[in-house]
Amino acid sequence: MTIINFSGRLLDFNHPKIMGIVNLTPDSFYDGSKLYSKYTILKHVENLLKEGAEIIDIGGCSTKPGIRWVKEEEEIIRVISPIRMIKKHFPNIQISLDTFRSEVAKQGINEGVTMINDISGGQYNTNMYAWLGKYQIPYVLNYYHIREKKRKKKENIIIKIHRFFSEKIVFLKRHGINDILIDPGFGFGKTLKQNFQLLKHLSLLNLYNNHVILIGISRKSMIHQLLNISCKNALNGTSILHTIAIFKNAKLFRVHDVKEIKECIKLVSYYRSIS
Repeated sequence: MTIINFSGRLLDFNHPKIMGIVNLTPDSFYDGSKLYSKYTILKHVENLLKEGAEIIDIGGCSTKPGIRWVKEEEEIIRVISPIRMIKKHFPNIQISLDTFRSEVAKQGINEGVTMINDISGGQYNTNMYAWLGKYQIPYVLNYYHIREKKRKKKENIIIKIHRFFSEKIVFLKRHGINDILIDPGFGFGKTLKQNFQLLKHLSLLNLYNNHVILIGISRKSMIHQLLNISCKNALNGTSILHTIAIFKNAKLFRVHDVKEIKECIKLVSYYRSIS
């Protein structure tokens, strides 16, 4: 049994849980610019919670391939006021902040953020680990794969991801960060084949005891590129891959579509209960 401490509230991840996505960026790959007012933001969060999300993940800097990141000041403007507003209307909500910048994370925590989701695994901001342990909140360690040059011998991605997590977890704990969730980082710097290799061997990440496996695969390019469809039509493919991940013991799902992953979880749970 894995229990994560969200600022005094303990969440039991014996059964899978859902993290709903709140993109506050106009250039997100799927739902950019949809949340343009206080009303639409609050209504979206309300719908996520009603459909079964237990955590919401707020992001203000798109990290889709090829995008130019906004400046830190702009990211802060995009996320801090909405976080304050969401906490006012939903005081018991668990908010994850999707950022690789330590100053953005710090300001978010001061407004009530209870988890940091760092897509860079601390590789883009060396200050992230140094002070995060003081806050004693959960940290999502994402494996952002940096591709080798063609002339360099390529190492198996499964070996690389195990080396990355084993080294980083030790490093995080030295900084007092103990509630660690691990994310294989589907889509971040990985080829189509590497993404599916990670999914196929996802259960190997269970070697890291007491660390929740987080999956962020919703409507990503590994689905719509392979099927030759748009990301808007990738819901069916997303549900299929989510089901595979549930069987491989993933415990937290970062999704655009809460209702559908909730149904996947319920069906698999009932299937497993039948003798």
